[in-house]
Amino acid sequence: MKQYIEERTIEIANYIINNNATVRQAAKQFGVSKSTVHKDVTERLEHINSALAAETRKVLNVNKSERHIRGGMATREKYLSNK
Repeated sequence: MKQYIEERTIEIANYIINNNATVRQAAKQFGVSKSTVHKDVTERLEHINSALAAETRKVLNVNKSERHIRGGMATREKYLSNK
């Protein structure tokens, strides 16, 4: 794996952990696609640093379990602002 990919993967993982960020937020912050972030933190990170991968997985699992709530809140805000 190329050095810059490893560095980006570790930076993204640290960003997600430190900010409780979603995959979308991390992708926007680093200027890469959601699929790149997802591949970095689910596949590549495990080979680079398994402890960091476990911490990142915890944050992503929490985000995944709460995403239906965030989606509902976004829809609510959308309709409240249209009045």
